[in-house]
Amino acid sequence: MGSAEERKAWRLPVFFRSKLKVLLLVVSTNLLSVYFFSGANYAIVGGSDVLTRELNSTRLKLSESREEHAQLRRRLETASGLLEALLSELGRRHGDQAASDDLDGWPDELLGELKLAAGPHKLPLGYNHNLGTDELFPTLGFACRRFQEELTRYMSYEVGKECPSDGVFAQRLMLKGCEPLPRRRCLPASPKGYVEPAALPESLWATPPDTSVVWDAYACKNYSCLVNRGRGRGSHDCNDCFDLKGREKSRWLADGGGVDFGIDGVLATKPKGTVRIGLDIGGGSGTFAARMRERGVTVVSTTMDFDGPFNSFIASRGLLPMHISVAHRLPFFDNTLDIVHSMHVLSNWIPEPMLEFALYDVYRVLRPGGLFWLDHFFCTGEQLNATYVPMIERVGFNKLRWVTARKLDRGMEKNEWYLSALLERPMT
Repeated sequence: MGSAEERKAWRLPVFFRSKLKVLLLVVSTNLLSVYFFSGANYAIVGGSDVLTRELNSTRLKLSESREEHAQLRRRLETASGLLEALLSELGRRHGDQAASDDLDGWPDELLGELKLAAGPHKLPLGYNHNLGTDELFPTLGFACRRFQEELTRYMSYEVGKECPSDGVFAQRLMLKGCEPLPRRRCLPASPKGYVEPAALPESLWATPPDTSVVWDAYACKNYSCLVNRGRGRGSHDCNDCFDLKGREKSRWLADGGGVDFGIDGVLATKPKGTVRIGLDIGGGSGTFAARMRERGVTVVSTTMDFDGPFNSFIASRGLLPMHISVAHRLPFFDNTLDIVHSMHVLSNWIPEPMLEFALYDVYRVLRPGGLFWLDHFFCTGEQLNATYVPMIERVGFNKLRWVTARKLDRGMEKNEWYLSALLERPMT
């Protein structure tokens, strides 16, 4: 291994790598220049026949030189790749640190499965005009670079074998902004004793069997526990969402005339059959989507698994869950959805800039004439008038229905308010 002084002497500093690359590029350019311009002066004398022969000869030589140039370019690319690999290996052996530009924003050099998953990777067929590049970059949340140690742990597994039981850990990474997470080459555990789900439409209002869920990540280990938890004391996300025989059974059926809108009244604002597909942001256990499906409307429900199997529960009901956070850009194309609904989730707990971006994103995915049902938006009276009404108006929705009401469960002195609004994206 040698002494410390010898290792230090052989260590290749970061800037030396860059200078070697620049030197290689300069030498290559000079060689090409000498190659192309040597012997390029032709003495053209005589009549037109001589000129024609010279031109034909020049064309032939140019054609040959192009082919030789392509071969030389391939050789130079190969040599450059070998040199870079050699420099990297020398740097690794002597403790050299890669330059920050080479790390693409990562604190440290990527290794193992994380390096493979983060890419980029060269396209087998070369440059792709649709992509505008010869590389394919896996989709990965930019904030993942801030949590490299945690992400390395997430990507530590045996390829082809069962994935670690790390659902809570993975979701926390997502909520920190590392969303989407990188793909993995391991297999999720299957629920023990899994059976086929109930058939539609019975599945919409049937509590799924406990064997439909891997319960490792949750305090409750069966649905009976979740239902009873909602009936008891304590605060949990979507407290009684799993009790399909309780309040869930009557949600959105009646129009109370205040902030409680009914589904049928909302659908009646549009010509029959024109509300066909939609999104429920923060859809809990999927009851809004279930009510819409009974009316022929397909709704995707975004939800997180906060100490409960919300995504599995929605899927068992025969509905479509989407495991993304409220900070995620809506994964739908512009001008496509007929309706977007959100109850409680889009409220004053979200930082104002992020909330405004979210509202513009809702506008983006709605088609002209599409409906945005903002259901029980929560804030204080001061915030409503000074911040949120101007924010909603800036986005440019038409107001079809707009109702405010005091939220009194914590007392009059709190000055807390609900806003329910039925908004429409303008037709033009």
